[in-house]
Order: sequence, then C-alpha cells, then structure tokens
Amino acid sequence: MNMTHYMELLAVNQPWNLFLFMAVPVILAETVAVTELYLLATRSYDGVIRRINRTAGIVVGLYFVGIVLYLVTEAVLPLTASGGWRGWIDMVAVGAYLLGVVPLGGIALLDLGLIARGRDAHSRMTIHAALVGAFLIVAHVAMIFGMLDPTLAMAPSAATAEPHQGHSMAP
Repeated sequence: MNMTHYMELLAVNQPWNLFLFMAVPVILAETVAVTELYLLATRSYDGVIRRINRTAGIVVGLYFVGIVLYLVTEAVLPLTASGGWRGWIDMVAVGAYLLGVVPLGGIALLDLGLIARGRDAHSRMTIHAALVGAFLIVAHVAMIFGMLDPTLAMAPSAATAEPHQGHSMAP
C-alpha cells in the first residue's frame, strides 16, 4: 500500500511510534481542550482544573518541540536532500503535523507566563482557546492528508513507481 511518510511513521515500530508521535501529544492536547471548555464556561481561572490545563499545556508544548526537532533532523532534512518525498500530499501531511508546534508552543509560552503577561485571565484564556483551535485544525489536516494515498496527486508514471524509495520518517 502506498502511504505518506506521516502514516508510515505511525505504522512502523508498533506500538511505540503511535504512542510517542500520536497518543501522547493528542491526549495532552485533548486534556487542554476539554479543561479549556470548563474554564471558559465557568470563568474560574484558578483551582485544580486550571492547574491540569496549565500543566498539560506546558508539557504538550515542550514535548512537541522535541518531536519537531527530532523529525526535522532525522526525517525532513534527509527526505528533502534525497528527493524522497512522495508528492505534495505527503509534504502537506508532514508539514501540517509539524506545524502543530506553533499553537502548542504558543500554549506552553502562554502557560509559562512568557507571552500576554499584561492581559487579564479571561483574555489569556481566549488566546489559549484560539491556540487550541489552531492546533485542532492543523492536526486534522495532517491526519486527513496523512491517510490519503500520496500517489493520487502524482503523474501516472510516478504513481506506479516503487512507493518506498528514499528516506523514511520512521526512526
């Protein structure tokens, strides 16, 4: 089966890659999203739910920075240097996944008090919620494009070529 490097990363080294590259960040991001709803609905920006939200936000942001640094050095740069990409669908899937570092990093910076310091708690939580929404968008773009057969967007001769040439995103 032809698959994007995104899907290949999750499929190899089972169950570890799925756990490290999907389950951990998604569980933490979903924890942020669910607690965010409670916090915005109640406007109760202190207490145990906020501590869970803040801790999950910091951990997922820092964790994802590590994932991005690892994947860029171990997969993206070698794939680019060798011409190993499987078309634009493959690049969109991987790029959208890596782009998740922007909103998740923003959440960590916000929760660490490094940005939006002068704003009130509700304003900071509004920014927080917008960053959660941005992450959900890029994560879903990555998943949708990652599940596509990358040969759908290739010329017929390229689509029939061996699908696993070049470098792999798999560690």
